[in-house]
Amino acid sequence: MAAVPDDVRRRAAMHAALGEPVRLAIADRLALSDASPGELGAQLGVPTNLLAHHLRVLEDAGLIRRGRSEGDRRRSYLQLVLDDPAAARLTTPLAAGLPTENAPRVVFVCTRNSARSQLAAAAWAQVSPVPAASAGTHPAPRVHSRALRTARRHGLHLDATTTARLADVVRPGDLLVAVCDNAHEELTDAERHLHWSVPDPAPADTDDAFEAAYQQLTARVDRLAHVVTHA
Repeated sequence: MAAVPDDVRRRAAMHAALGEPVRLAIADRLALSDASPGELGAQLGVPTNLLAHHLRVLEDAGLIRRGRSEGDRRRSYLQLVLDDPAAARLTTPLAAGLPTENAPRVVFVCTRNSARSQLAAAAWAQVSPVPAASAGTHPAPRVHSRALRTARRHGLHLDATTTARLADVVRPGDLLVAVCDNAHEELTDAERHLHWSVPDPAPADTDDAFEAAYQQLTARVDRLAHVVTHA
């Protein structure tokens, strides 16, 4: 009998991990939005000890990863491993009760509105007819120069002087997407939104860091565009 390739064994482990209803529900919930263990437990009604077990199985199978918040360092956020093609193929971008239907506009939010939210909105305009905007909770006076260069490399245009405060941009019915941990933690519970825990490239201040952020954002933009419908 021929040896089973390692890749097949790895994919079989992923299938097995998702073959349990609670774990599949966790994957569905994380398909479009990152979440802390506490947020997942509250949304799915799963006790803490049972949730920890299911998360450990999903992590061991390579389906989810955990990262520390850049804002509140006491928090961690879970996300699907979308950069692994095998893991990405096993998860479908379902709305899963998230506020994605009938959105008149998508507003991408980060702290400074100088990089991640700007790149996400520009990428969104390439793949969806639903209008998009970007804003910051504490906007900078200008867009970061490396964000401008990253956009140009990918055929996108950003205006260096156009940053905006979230309160001046958001309208009733907008779908908010917090693309950084600080923005997610500043939004109130009443503001239903999605959360993408994308590391801030500004502290590293390298082209590679900005390119990595852009690649993460575009992968998530592509998945979200499949489920957002225009109001």
